[in-house]
Amino acid sequence: MALDAALAVGVLACMVAGSFVDPHGKNGVTWALRTPDALSLVLIALGAAALVFRRRAPMTVLALTGTASVIESVTSDPRAPVAMSAVIALYTVASTTDRPTTWRVGLLTMTVLTGSAMLAGALPWYAQENLAIFAWTGIGATAGDAVRSRRAMVAAIRERAERAERTREEEARRRVAEERLRIARDLHDVVAHHIALVNVQAGVAAHVMDKRPDQAKEALAHVREASRSALNELRATVGLLRQSGDPEAPTEPAPGLERLDELVGTFRSAGLQVEVARADQGTTLPAAVDLAAYRVIQEALTNVQKHAGPDAKAEVSVVRVGPNIEITVLDDGSGDDDTIEGGGHGLLGMRERVTALRGTLTTGPRYGGGFRVHAILPVKSRTRAAEDAV
Repeated sequence: MALDAALAVGVLACMVAGSFVDPHGKNGVTWALRTPDALSLVLIALGAAALVFRRRAPMTVLALTGTASVIESVTSDPRAPVAMSAVIALYTVASTTDRPTTWRVGLLTMTVLTGSAMLAGALPWYAQENLAIFAWTGIGATAGDAVRSRRAMVAAIRERAERAERTREEEARRRVAEERLRIARDLHDVVAHHIALVNVQAGVAAHVMDKRPDQAKEALAHVREASRSALNELRATVGLLRQSGDPEAPTEPAPGLERLDELVGTFRSAGLQVEVARADQGTTLPAAVDLAAYRVIQEALTNVQKHAGPDAKAEVSVVRVGPNIEITVLDDGSGDDDTIEGGGHGLLGMRERVTALRGTLTTGPRYGGGFRVHAILPVKSRTRAAEDAV
């Protein structure tokens, strides 16, 4: 309101000053002074006062200023520049509405003001003042439409920038959540596997400590080896959480199927009978697929060690079938397989790993006893497939 009031005062001053000038003059003088009549001053005041409300009711203000301009052009000679207020009101309408409305209202205003000045005014229809009304109303409508288009473009750019920022933040949060989940799976796999072995070997050592100290010493050696492996893998996993300025993290590669014999050996040393059959034909797997296959076998054998009973036997097979690598872990245990089937972080972690690589995981009890874990992993991960496609 303050800005519009200041604008109205400025327009009022310009219109009043213009009303004292006679553009035609006499005796060869181009410009001359004159005294405006009372009606012109009233119309000038009404037109300027209406501009104070041009943002609140642009159409109403345009109608009032247009009416005042028509009355002035029909009744006065020479005319006072009341049309100035109508031009500003038309600019306001064009800058606050859409383009079709601007076209309709602009053409109507130009037609009414110019037509009334040409047909009913005291001047000849071709007079410069009449053509000026046509030109200034067109300029007002065009300028208002340009300002509205500029505002819309800036608003669209700002909205796209904000949406892009939100998208980046959401993508960053999603990646952080995925990385956190992956690290949690790694930690669970490492801790569950090695702590289970430590628990079994510690129990064996405690059981034979008095009667067979040599066997107890061997069991304690396995405990030390399992704990060392757990510490190394934990150090490698936690190293991913280091910042750029932190001490250098371990560079040991992530485990894969090339360490399958070593993995199976730790379970055999804990007393679990494990048979391994491989028909993967020396397939080189992507790092993510290789790690997922290793972790599936590790978690499945850990579950056999924990739940299948003391006399259980396990079979591990790694087979290349077309574009996939199939991992199967079977046991004939009679332990609490229902606990395994009920879920837990182990099976959940396996399923998430396999699903993240667009593979499938099937788990469940076997007919006749025991448990089965079957994973199908694509030989090419999503990243590698995309690189090959390029």
